[in-house]
Amino acid sequence: DGYYWITGRVDDVINVSGHRMGTAEVESALVAHAKVAEAAVVGMPHDVKGQGIYAFVTLNAGVEDDEALRAELVQWVRREIGPIATPDALQFAPALPKTRSGKIMRRILRKIAENQVDALGDTSTLADPAVVDHLVANRIEPGKKAAA
Repeated sequence: DGYYWITGRVDDVINVSGHRMGTAEVESALVAHAKVAEAAVVGMPHDVKGQGIYAFVTLNAGVEDDEALRAELVQWVRREIGPIATPDALQFAPALPKTRSGKIMRRILRKIAENQVDALGDTSTLADPAVVDHLVANRIEPGKKAAA
């Protein structure tokens, strides 16, 4: 019909201070770091920016998580994309919640980031439901340092 149609999912876009960015951009920047195996990024409510960035990061085997690495990864994203993409919260995770077919369950990550842990919904399709318990137990408040 002569038009270009761009398709995607609305939950793959975060609006940070009026800047729209794809979660895949931030995830790609994180996994470009040599110590990161996997990452998932979701939006979360932010009093000033509207939406903030909450990143869940799985490290490569043998890499220890600590506050120095957390700060290094935040600065890494700032350098790779720019200050607007700075994660407000970065949580280390032993694994991400996935279905048996390997799809990351972003709705669960979003609920954890929003601190709506009582409304996680059905987790019976997860390959390893214990991952969710670990993520909830180790959830961090944005701007606060936390144990990994």
